[in-house]
Amino acid sequence: MAATVRPHRKWVVWGILAGLLWTAARVSIPSLTGFAIDDGIVPGKSSNALRWTVLILAVGVVQAAATGLRRYAAFRLALRVEADLRMRLAAHLQQLHFAFHDEAQTGQLMARANTDIQQVQQVVLLIPLTIASTLSMLAVIAILVSRSPGLAFFGLAALPFLNVAAARFTRRMYPVSLELQEELADLSSVVEESVTGIRVVKGFGAEGMQTGRLAGEADSVYDRSIASARLRAAFLPLIDLLPTLGLVGILWYGGHQVLRGQLTIGDIVAANFYVLMLIWPLRMLGMLLGQLPRSAAAAGRIHEVLATDPQIIDRPGARPLTDGPGEVRFEGVQFGYGEGRPVLNDFDLVVHGGEAVAIVGATASGKSTVARLIPRFYDVDAGHVRIDGTDVRDARVADVRRAVGTVFEDTFLFSDTVRNNIAFADPDAPMEAVVRAARLAGADEFLQELPDGYDTVVGEHGYSLSGGQRQRVAIARAVIAQPRVLILDDATSSVDPTKEHEIRGALREVMEGRTTIIIAHRPATIALADRVVLIDNGRAVASGTHDELLATNERYREVLARAEAGDAAFDDAPTPLRGAP
Repeated sequence: MAATVRPHRKWVVWGILAGLLWTAARVSIPSLTGFAIDDGIVPGKSSNALRWTVLILAVGVVQAAATGLRRYAAFRLALRVEADLRMRLAAHLQQLHFAFHDEAQTGQLMARANTDIQQVQQVVLLIPLTIASTLSMLAVIAILVSRSPGLAFFGLAALPFLNVAAARFTRRMYPVSLELQEELADLSSVVEESVTGIRVVKGFGAEGMQTGRLAGEADSVYDRSIASARLRAAFLPLIDLLPTLGLVGILWYGGHQVLRGQLTIGDIVAANFYVLMLIWPLRMLGMLLGQLPRSAAAAGRIHEVLATDPQIIDRPGARPLTDGPGEVRFEGVQFGYGEGRPVLNDFDLVVHGGEAVAIVGATASGKSTVARLIPRFYDVDAGHVRIDGTDVRDARVADVRRAVGTVFEDTFLFSDTVRNNIAFADPDAPMEAVVRAARLAGADEFLQELPDGYDTVVGEHGYSLSGGQRQRVAIARAVIAQPRVLILDDATSSVDPTKEHEIRGALREVMEGRTTIIIAHRPATIALADRVVLIDNGRAVASGTHDELLATNERYREVLARAEAGDAAFDDAPTPLRGAP
């Protein structure tokens, strides 16, 4: 948090200066009131009363101005820290490797970026205000002690008990606050999954089950919130009670002192004002003590993410990727996701520049892993992946990602215009380049027919378009990046086989003269490749044309037969509400 506050220390200074001025004005008023009583409310001295009144009003104006500046500085600092921390967290999340996002829950990350950061913002807001209130409380104590140690003793005798209660409250509040933040994150995860997976929920008629999950999480949040409220309810009343006990002590002791002529009525009135002035600082302290455990828990959850180091980063001395036709070479590659059996084991493959190679294999054979290692979504455990002779780990990550364009199986479009989705890799691309990419991808015709053409805003994930339309927009998005290596990772698997030919026509144009790696299982898509490589048990076990492998390799025929059986099941399924165009 300190690193986030440091760039805005100017407003911290302004807040402290305003707090000092506010404190000076605030603690002056009771003393001025006491002097006005003793010096002004006497026969024949009405002019003195007027003079004291004007002085008190002037000090009140200064206090009001300082209050405004103090609160503005506090809010400006807190809101700026909130915005900076949210941007820092979002930027860090985008830098983290695929393996992190494979395990992290979106709802948990969203909770950290929203509710957790808001809790941190609350404590940043309270700290400058509490500093000013604490200065005011210390000034009150000093003034009471200097005017009358006896009054100070009876007025402040209960404060040590508050310190004991505050320490106990903070110690018990922290675990409850941590549990509350975690329950809020779990609730956010359930809501996020229910919304993003609404088609699955409705498809299986599972609305009741999801509602039950949501109710369970909501009850957990309620229970932790009540536990927190119970602790606050037991502690905060002390903040109002203790100054009241101080007033009783001042009236009893001070009254006797007035009767003995050792104190004036003005002294008693000023002392009462000073004790009453302790209520607000004590309340601010109570609010801070109540907020600190929850903010500390939230800050700890944010730190967990910020402390996670990205694994895929530029090595020291990373160099630009060398120019070339886009040759891809795997040399003795071994890779596995975490612990356990490796997915690829001593894997070798060469894809020449401009060549189109189809990677075929059974489910979990490692064919998609091959596609993920080329743009360095993951780093190999052993061996090398090279693009035009350069190991991708020795090149700059940004250069590798620009050189490799990927069309994923699960097509994701942003809630934005079609034009911006296509130009995602190059936001400044002219409209002519966007239209050309769409034409190459076979998307221009249906895009022109949309209500606002290329300026049509697609819904979340692009679900306002059909599967085939989304896939063609994704292909256009890859084309406009002008990659030297194009990866089609099961790019037609989610499309109705009867409509696949329309996308294949677009792919032929896009692939021409470009190194292309096709992850596929359908014979029609495999036929787009110049060469087919069969993967089995993490190794490339056969290579040749589609016809050659069909004639000579039993394992290849078995893999295709299983894929065709799956497509047959797809064909026999009920017609979806929206098919590919």
